[in-house]
Amino acid sequence: MTQTILTFGDSNTHGTPPIVTRGLYARHDATIRWPQIMAAQTGCTLIEEGLPGRTACPVTDPEMGAHMNGHLGLRIALESHGPIDVLTLMLGTNDCKAHFGLTPEGIAAGIAGLLAIACGDVMQTRHGGFRTLLICPPPVLEQGPIAQVFHGGAARSQGLAPLYADLARVWHVGFLNAGRNIAVSPQDGVHYDADAHHTLGLAVAQAIAAL
Repeated sequence: MTQTILTFGDSNTHGTPPIVTRGLYARHDATIRWPQIMAAQTGCTLIEEGLPGRTACPVTDPEMGAHMNGHLGLRIALESHGPIDVLTLMLGTNDCKAHFGLTPEGIAAGIAGLLAIACGDVMQTRHGGFRTLLICPPPVLEQGPIAQVFHGGAARSQGLAPLYADLARVWHVGFLNAGRNIAVSPQDGVHYDADAHHTLGLAVAQAIAAL
């Protein structure tokens, strides 16, 4: 039976390429984006739910708006689609922005809230049960056209992987540390190039098979 997989995340799930000029919208072609690579490997029915700017924490972004709240977005996604068999959850990069002032532990708290939504009785019952794969994004770099937005973000993002791994253990969900497979582009220090998308897609497919 074909499984349905919902990929929930931010611009790196949406497929935003490394930024050259700030403010210009762009998106990798479907043949490049990691969710599509993963879907081709698994043969699943894919639901892409990536929103550039989305955060793991329930915060209001003064630059991009209140709708970037990942807690609200996850509830909407899980109530809009279904039933699903697998949820992939990759957030936390945008939470490293300087204007949020979050610690790694604060970002992990946002992830804990997302796992509470996904693994709670309401959503699990709604979908007849589904598995979750938590993906920790690779660390950001402070360089390129959006470096000032992510001031201090390199250190914050470096501390996320062990915290995410511990949450995955506590919530009994799958875990993938994407930083062991890929790195952000040096062009903007945040987004993934085509090769990274391909590598991540294959890694996610393997991690889903192991759930």
